[in-house]
This record gives sequence, structure tokens and C-alpha cells, in this order.
Amino acid sequence: MREQDWKRWLERLQELSPGQRLALMVQLRAPDERQQVQEQIDRADEAPVACPHCEGGRVVRNGQADGLQRYKCRGCSKTFNALTATPLARLRQRHKWLEQARVLDEGLTVHQAAERLQVAPSTAFRWRHRFLSLAQQAKSALLCGIAEADETFILRSAKGQRVSGRAPRRRGGHASTRGTSDDHVPVLVARDRSGGSTDFILGRASKREILASLATVLAADAVLCTDGSSSMATAAIAMGIEHHALNMSTGPRVRGAWHIQNVNAYHSRLKGWLHRFRGVATSYLHHYLGWFRAVDRCAPAHLPPEQLISLSLGRFAHP
Repeated sequence: MREQDWKRWLERLQELSPGQRLALMVQLRAPDERQQVQEQIDRADEAPVACPHCEGGRVVRNGQADGLQRYKCRGCSKTFNALTATPLARLRQRHKWLEQARVLDEGLTVHQAAERLQVAPSTAFRWRHRFLSLAQQAKSALLCGIAEADETFILRSAKGQRVSGRAPRRRGGHASTRGTSDDHVPVLVARDRSGGSTDFILGRASKREILASLATVLAADAVLCTDGSSSMATAAIAMGIEHHALNMSTGPRVRGAWHIQNVNAYHSRLKGWLHRFRGVATSYLHHYLGWFRAVDRCAPAHLPPEQLISLSLGRFAHP
């Protein structure tokens, strides 16, 4: 570009709208960001490659396509790359993936994300849930030491679906009755004092479901702190672990080392974070819970976009 044209182009930058400025920034970063995404994908090649179709190990390199190393399985004769059988397979515009990860870190709504990424809202929605499909599985596999557990209740939502049998409700609306009811989805959150966290979406906050959930994540020598819930107490007895219950409505909230302040604070942060979406579809609630776990685990710092891409590809270690 000639110097005169360059100066004229710079002068016209002042005329760009905010949306046009965002689009320009995305285009300028595209080559570098595509390379960074490529590096994250290529890390899959460091581990032994297995065929995603038949899980066979007789695999050879088979050229490249669209910048990705391709492989061929000697067992089933099918070809694949590092993205095959992952939620990000066949997802286009890889130069925008890091920006998509930043959008998730900032917790933008679908329309805010679409404007930032310069894509249609339907594309922003699809990308969101593709990225979160495996990331939501990144939860603590084992809670040790003092563990706190408590339920929180999130308003049931059929957002984005056609529903018959009840009157439509404004987004983010209210339950039909006061307190908890079938209008709410119970979510059991368990955390230990080292920061490990996990959660479960329950059908009902019953002893059977609580026991089935906690028994898979509590160490045999863990000490469980809960509120005065009889279901929690019965589940603790069935697991044979030490249990301390605090009556949050009438008794002291802290009794020495025994309290559930950590898990209650987590509930508060979760609900405050969900409020921006004005109700989340119950069918996607597990994605949002995983999304918040990842963001909350890195707070107050930001979630590195490269880390979220690795989570989206299913490469993560349980915290």
C-alpha cells in the first residue's frame, strides 16, 4: 500500500462504528490466533494416537487437510484428525476460537457474543454449547478432608422450547408458588476446603439421590458438613462417614471448624452469575454449571482461553 493510501486509510478509522472496530480487530488478530489454536490442537499428537472410530492403535500419518495432521487406521481403514469425535469437529473459523473462549470467560450473553464474534446469534449459541459439551465434565473426582454439601434450587426453564400446558413466563420470571416446588431444579453442590468442587443435578432432593451422588466423590475418611437436612444426615449415616449438621435457621452458622460457608458462598456467586442470562434452559443447565465451575476456579484471574480450548477437546485433569 502506498504511503498516501495508508494515511488516508488511517484517517478513515475514526468513521468506523463500534461493531466495525470489533470486526477489524478480529481480522487483524486472525493469523496469530489461528496459529495459537493450531498449537493447542497439535498437542493431541504428543500422546499415543488411537482411532476414534474403532479405538485401534495401528495408526499411521496420512497427509494433512485444512492445516490439520490426518491419520489412517490400519484396522478399520478410516481417516481422522485430532478434532474427530470431539465437540469441535467440523467447526469452522478456527481463528475465532480464542475469542470465543474469551467470550465464555467474560460470561457474555448470546447476542453480546454474536456481536463480538461477528457471527449470527444462532452460530454464537451453537459454538457456546459445543465448547461447553466436554468442559462441563471437568469437576473434582474426589473430595477429601472437610467437605461441605448443600442443595440450591434453580428455576426450571423451557427457554427456547415450545411448551404446552402452562402459561408462558417472562425470561428469568418467578415460580408459581413461594418456596421450593416442582418449578425448581435441585442442584447439589459439594466442596472441600482445598477448593475442589463438584455438583449434581437431582431429580428430587431425596436421600436416595443425595447418597448416590455423594458416595461417588467423598473419600472414606472425609468429614461432611451440611445444614439440618434429614436427607443429608441419612445419606451420611449410610456412607458411614463423620457428619456435622448445622441448623442454619435457629442455631449457630459456625461451630469451630464445622460450617458450610464455602458452599453457600459458591451458591451465591453461581446465582449472581446466572442472573445475567435471565433464565437458562434446564436442558442445558449442566453446561452452565460446568462453565461457572471453570470460571470460578480461576477467579479473580481470568480463565486462559487456551485452557478452555483444551477443556473443550476433552483434555483436562480433574481438579
